[in-house]
Amino acid sequence: MFGLSLPAIPFLPFLSGNRDPEPEPVVLSRDQVDEIGRELDALRERTVAALGSEDREYIYRVIKAQRGFEVAGRGLLFLGFLPPAWIAGTAALSVSKILDNMEIGHNVMHGQYDWMREPALNSRVFEWDTVCPSDQWRHSHNFVHHTYTNILDMDRDIGYGILRMDPAQPWKPYYLGNPLYAAVLMVVFEWGVMLHDAEADRVLSGKRDTRELGPLARGWWHKAGRQVLKDYVVFPLLSGPLFVPTLLGNAAANLVRNVWAFSVIFCGHFPSGVQSFTPEETADESRGEWYVRQLLGSANISGSPLMHLMTGNLSHQIEHHLFPDLPARRYPQIAPQVRALCEKHGLPYNTGGLLRQVASVWRKIFRLALPPSWVSDQRETAVVIERRPRPEPAVVEPEPGEEFEEARGAGAARTLVHDTV
Repeated sequence: MFGLSLPAIPFLPFLSGNRDPEPEPVVLSRDQVDEIGRELDALRERTVAALGSEDREYIYRVIKAQRGFEVAGRGLLFLGFLPPAWIAGTAALSVSKILDNMEIGHNVMHGQYDWMREPALNSRVFEWDTVCPSDQWRHSHNFVHHTYTNILDMDRDIGYGILRMDPAQPWKPYYLGNPLYAAVLMVVFEWGVMLHDAEADRVLSGKRDTRELGPLARGWWHKAGRQVLKDYVVFPLLSGPLFVPTLLGNAAANLVRNVWAFSVIFCGHFPSGVQSFTPEETADESRGEWYVRQLLGSANISGSPLMHLMTGNLSHQIEHHLFPDLPARRYPQIAPQVRALCEKHGLPYNTGGLLRQVASVWRKIFRLALPPSWVSDQRETAVVIERRPRPEPAVVEPEPGEEFEEARGAGAARTLVHDTV
């Protein structure tokens, strides 16, 4: 990672990195990696075996609460001419949207409740209260992000195509606007999520044909159109002379949800100490190596049970990346076991309070806006993974009259150093 060189820019001391001596790297043997894989597989199996009525009742209670907050919020906005009613209505509607998006929508669409065989909680048909169509979210998030977590040039959540969030991303003057772009993305986050699958940076660079955007645009038109109509036309019109206060209340609730979702997601992926990887480092991963990548490429937020609920339990991002299809309410229960496993093998377990993680993320956003020559290395723990050798290529003798073709797939044993971000 990089920390600011104070003699170069003394007026931004909050950007300076950790000046402690560089820690010794953690070396994971192949046996340790395999053991981590086995222990986490066993933890998953125990958790799946315990799923039942408590999980079912929990998600039903959350849905009931979410609907209650929405009804209360929209009802109070009909009294929006009274400032306390407007504030309370906007707050209730904000909570409703956060619960819908974080604890219900995100988790249901991961298939966390498919085992219930409840049609309304089926991951393939569920829709949420935001402008992004659920099918596009499942592709960009469930498939792309969770398959290629923190792999450079493969996980598009690293910077979302507009930000520099990793030192390995080549710096260019455009990134001087990093803090501004991040602030704008935070305010309009639901729209950024909607456009994520379009890969706008690749379209602008000519790497993606604009004709490929047709199906995506039709999805945006239908889903975003309904959301805009609901929040900014129908409910304001229903409030009659209170059209403007209701519209502003809906807009404020969407803003609160956007800022909160942005903060939670960025705190789970980009604080100091979260590591990134190259495609070469992650080629032909074993199960254990995949788990190690999730452990090193995520961060948690410590806090109260209420805070965890409002984050959709994505405050346990490490556990979510390990087990994205387990009901998120289980993450706080298994987190101590995951942390103990990390401590057993000397791996960092990145966690901290909300304010600490938010501050860490924004320091990185400002720091990576600067040219590399202006910053110095920030000292973080590196992890060295000893990988098993790949199979030797099979030598196949050609049949008479046939051409010889060498089998593919040879490779020597490698030791990988995963540099921190």
